[in-house]
Amino acid sequence: MHIIEDGNAAAALGVKLCRVSVIAAYPITPQTPLTEKLSEYVELGEMKAEYIPVESEHSALAVCIAASSAGARVFTATSANGLLYMHEQVQWASGARLPIVMCVVNRAVGAPWNVWNDQQDSISQRDTGWIQIYCSDHQQIIDTVIKAYWLAEKVSIPIMVCYDGYILSHTFMPFDLPDQEKVDAFLPPFQPEYFLNPDEPANLNTVTLPDVRLDVRGELAHGYMEIRYLLHEDLRKTLDIAAAAEKRFADVFGRGGDPYLEPYRCDDADYIAVGLGSITYQLRVSVDALRNEGIKVGVMGVRFYRPFPDQAVAMALKGRKGVIVFEKALSYGYEGALASDLKAALYEHLAGTGSLPPVQNYIAGIGGREIRTDELTQALKAATQGRVSKEPTWIGLKL
Repeated sequence: MHIIEDGNAAAALGVKLCRVSVIAAYPITPQTPLTEKLSEYVELGEMKAEYIPVESEHSALAVCIAASSAGARVFTATSANGLLYMHEQVQWASGARLPIVMCVVNRAVGAPWNVWNDQQDSISQRDTGWIQIYCSDHQQIIDTVIKAYWLAEKVSIPIMVCYDGYILSHTFMPFDLPDQEKVDAFLPPFQPEYFLNPDEPANLNTVTLPDVRLDVRGELAHGYMEIRYLLHEDLRKTLDIAAAAEKRFADVFGRGGDPYLEPYRCDDADYIAVGLGSITYQLRVSVDALRNEGIKVGVMGVRFYRPFPDQAVAMALKGRKGVIVFEKALSYGYEGALASDLKAALYEHLAGTGSLPPVQNYIAGIGGREIRTDELTQALKAATQGRVSKEPTWIGLKL
């Protein structure tokens, strides 16, 4: 069934369809309508779930950690400084291997205080051990929420479903609302391998020594390093499992595609623009305009950001004349984080092959600064004609 709703409603509907049993949240713009909608579903009896309003984002994720540890399917959402306030618990959730799904409705972080969109919030959490997936429209939001639960529960790693505040969260678009029966066929009830059970008391995540040691049963137990190594290795293996999730989703719902990348007019492109989230759809207009001028450009959205699909990215960009990375976040003191990751992937897989493309980095939309399509077009065209700058170029900067 096709409906027209905003992006936050699409996320809420996805959570409802996944039969989440515990929701904990604290309101923060532009996430608030998402959790308000879920509270309405619970109040009306449309969701059989516990909705727990808490006094902070830190507590929201703490509740989800506790509920997930007890075997519940859980959900929370946040934005900007709310995500930063969660940071301690973000690290705990991944270290505890809990399959929590959290929507991050991207917003600029303070100081200075700002409630408009960029992606600095989620990018700042890229190294916390969570899977990060970025959405570009409302269909991707609802579909990604559903796929995220299947994937998180398969690999026991939490997932951030990221989408742009206001640009997606508050705009209305048509999308297909999946049937509950199909979602149930795709996503079975949550059956954790380990969970807190009063009949079988246990300690979870107690102080762990630097080295391996014998546990209370006399069996050799991992030290801290082994636990962290296994998290890293399982994150890398998640790339293969994500492909299986995408195929399973396509078999059930009849739609899907590349689990990692979303290319547009890239097959014969000499130059490819790359980005995260909704800016890649805006760049499609620029690509079409430059194609009309005879410039062979394309755009590729990176959907899976952590774990980073380095091989898929390198193969997609192999032999191009140039790669132009547009970002709404910055690794302060160097360049855009995505640009750094792309360069590392290209060097790892293409160095010495003669097919290593140069990479140009653009920073745009920081703190909600308007990103004009004509400015993107001009920047993309300039990148196809000039020398590559070693420093990021800021679009729309007024100094």
